[in-house]
Amino acid sequence: MTVAPPHPRTPKLDTDVVARHALAHDASHYLLVPEAVTSPATEAEVVALLAEATRSRRPLTFRSGGSSLSGQAQSASVLADVRTGFRTLEVLDEGARVRVGPGVTLARVNAHLRRYRRRLGPDPASEIACTIGGVIANNSSGMAAGIQENSYRTLESLRFVLPSGTVVDTSHEAADARLRREEPALHAGLVRLMRRVRENSESVRVLRERFALKNTMGYGLNALLDFDEPVEVLAHLMVGSEGTLGFVAEAVFRTVPVQAHVTTGLLVLPSLQAATAALPEVVASQVATAELLDARSLQVAQALPGAPEEIRGLAVDGHAALLIEHRADEEGALADLGASAQHLADGLGLAAPFAMTTDPARRAALWTTRKGLYAAVAGARPSGSTALLEDVAVPVPALEATCAGLQGLFDRHGYEAPVIFGHAKDGNIHFLLNERLESGGDRLEAFTEDMVELVLGHGGNLKAEHGTGRVMAPFVERQYGPELTDVMRELKRLVDPAGILNPGVVLTEDPSAHMRDLKPVVGIEEEADRCVECGYCEPVCPSRDLTLTPRQRIVLRRDAALAEQRGDAATAAAIRGAYEYQGLQTCAADGMCVTACPVGIDTGDLVRRLRAEGNGKAPNAAWSAAAGNWDLVTRGASAAMGVAGALPRALPRAATTAARAVLGEDLVPDYRPELPRRGGPVRRGGGRGRASADEIAVYLPACVHTMFGAESEDQGRGVPPALGLLAERAGVRLVVPDGAASLCCGTPFSSKGMTDAKTQMHERVRQAAGAASRGGELPVVVDAASCTEGFLGALEGTGIEVVDAVTFVREHLLDRLEVTERVASVTVHPTCSTTHLGATADLVAIAEACADEVVVPTDWGCCGYAGDRGMLHPELTASATRAEAAEVARRQTDWYVSANRTCEIGMRAATGKSYRHVLELLEAVTR
Repeated sequence: MTVAPPHPRTPKLDTDVVARHALAHDASHYLLVPEAVTSPATEAEVVALLAEATRSRRPLTFRSGGSSLSGQAQSASVLADVRTGFRTLEVLDEGARVRVGPGVTLARVNAHLRRYRRRLGPDPASEIACTIGGVIANNSSGMAAGIQENSYRTLESLRFVLPSGTVVDTSHEAADARLRREEPALHAGLVRLMRRVRENSESVRVLRERFALKNTMGYGLNALLDFDEPVEVLAHLMVGSEGTLGFVAEAVFRTVPVQAHVTTGLLVLPSLQAATAALPEVVASQVATAELLDARSLQVAQALPGAPEEIRGLAVDGHAALLIEHRADEEGALADLGASAQHLADGLGLAAPFAMTTDPARRAALWTTRKGLYAAVAGARPSGSTALLEDVAVPVPALEATCAGLQGLFDRHGYEAPVIFGHAKDGNIHFLLNERLESGGDRLEAFTEDMVELVLGHGGNLKAEHGTGRVMAPFVERQYGPELTDVMRELKRLVDPAGILNPGVVLTEDPSAHMRDLKPVVGIEEEADRCVECGYCEPVCPSRDLTLTPRQRIVLRRDAALAEQRGDAATAAAIRGAYEYQGLQTCAADGMCVTACPVGIDTGDLVRRLRAEGNGKAPNAAWSAAAGNWDLVTRGASAAMGVAGALPRALPRAATTAARAVLGEDLVPDYRPELPRRGGPVRRGGGRGRASADEIAVYLPACVHTMFGAESEDQGRGVPPALGLLAERAGVRLVVPDGAASLCCGTPFSSKGMTDAKTQMHERVRQAAGAASRGGELPVVVDAASCTEGFLGALEGTGIEVVDAVTFVREHLLDRLEVTERVASVTVHPTCSTTHLGATADLVAIAEACADEVVVPTDWGCCGYAGDRGMLHPELTASATRAEAAEVARRQTDWYVSANRTCEIGMRAATGKSYRHVLELLEAVTR
């Protein structure tokens, strides 16, 4: 434990309207707009922030992932965002332990642990977005963690900052002695509370009973019984304290093994009652998980992209299901467990065929559906309503009666289409209601009172894993009684005597606090109106550390509209004025957000619409003219690249800088040092490959290869020649349409909102591809992944198959090629487009055919180059690639490959390495 320097720098408080509104929203149904926001990056800055808050008595809330459903990540005062800093991640003891900062997401930690076949114990459905800070603050558990592998049980040591500024680190042997010396009143107070609770048999009984179930209601006073050293008691009280007792700066967790063999299945029963009645028998069969889905859950899940046949094929009529899983280290043991599951199923009177599966794709589909269920159900809510999610826990034998009681309450209070799902193995269920809060929430308040009585009457906890927050703070005493609630209040006074940390969360004196500060519902553009503000999209967004995330782009649209409704012209104008750069120009529109969004929102669609609405007649006319003469445009760009490349780099850079100053940074690309030499023209007509062979596909070379060639002559001539040589060596022929040089996938037009030019080009593509493919007889192959995506859109509905060159080569050429000299190592950069196309596995497989070692950076993500976006706004690429570039720098390999020319240029800018298309590598090793 250490005392911070006496005068650390206080991080800047930002009172900008846009910054405050962008950070105000979380996944809950509350909305408090902070007076100021800040982003401390170091522990010393946190100490200074706490000192200033204590001095001024100005409340302070620490915010991380913001996937909170209970309102604990909001503040009307100062909100400190710790996601951009505090991203420490150090794997220890071959994965047995891991040291992490509060700004790292759970999914990223598990990605780094995967190579050791380990993971963190907590496994919430929000793992893609929730950060370690939130995991600790809410004592997260999840699907299989139960009460044995949650944050509280797997925490080894904790480093945290008290409101006084004292830094406590329980990894130090003398931590308790230091706490007693440096915080004597706190140390003595903890000893007093430990004695008070332990000597009260009723308090001991209540705590043991409550914490035998999942429980995040109030403070984790079980720590007063479980540990003997006050410093360990305090560290474990921090777990689940929702940022009201201190700031967690770093944690060391004991990890849990990932078992080698897993099998998953869906038990479909005739009704929710039948499913809950079967639970004691299911739990007794020692399943690792048993996830409950009621009829409405199943109906919503059927509409999710990628929903498995087990769900899509159901004719749902009051059914319910249990998603069960068995895990084992040995294949034989798993087979025995699978047979046991089948025997169990045979006696349950199932309403659909049952089979366990070990197939990774089917298992992933089942779990992706379950993990996205909350946001999917919430996204299907009626327009103008708010989705409210509660979670409770009761003893498993009481679950059937509890679910029946909840259904009765839904009917009594007039809630239509409610949903019940959750972690049934632990007696932990979630239920979701659609409520219209504009009337003040009287119905919700009455329902909540009845629900509290129901759950407590069955010996349950009012919060199982989502945290007390604001939503249940008024009911803490109802669950624990006055004595233990008074212990909690005394604890808060001991640790935070000024009451500055997250007031109104966990504990409150206001019996109606849960009905205040309810989030207004404001309709916006249809592309994004279903957003439930869960934040799942944020970790995959290239601009997340630069300007805005997809969630923030959406909530700012809502807040601007709300301000206009309320007559607050100044707020609306401020948001809309800043939105051009922050919301539109620095959005890569790469669609990575849709890969994480449970309701399938591509915020890029919204951005493209807004760009289109902002375009005038002149730009539209200019781009339409360009589309009509695309061959000349691309050859002109290539020639310009050639001229620029022949000059000293300072000259073209100075010219573009001057042009950008006059015409605008969003119109004129910057001449960047990473730009390669000019490309080569598309060969007109004819084909590629062996002349005597039958034509097996149409080849559309991407125009980006005309504009951008290889970096130097010794690196070859780029992808089109490489693909031609591969086809020749494989004994096949690819036909190139006569007008190929004048064709484009349309992405340059659509990304800028030039819809007329896109429509014009798409029509030309449909005609040319239709003729060349003989009406769809041959597939169309494209040699740049982002262009493949574009051609898929252009040819949608024509019956013509479009396939990326990487996938085509893996499926049709790779087995016909002989690798004559493998390289030692290669680093692979997957792209947003290979992700959308499902081609990343093909990209990696080709690299593995060429190299002894293939490295895919754990922290890879979209490079943000986005066609010309990286030349217009190089700061976007620099920000988007920072983590991946740091990882790449730690390991030198012989080759660096990707599947898209502009992404390769972007990664060259980020890392200084020469990235090339993976097909160029394959051509080199098969000569």
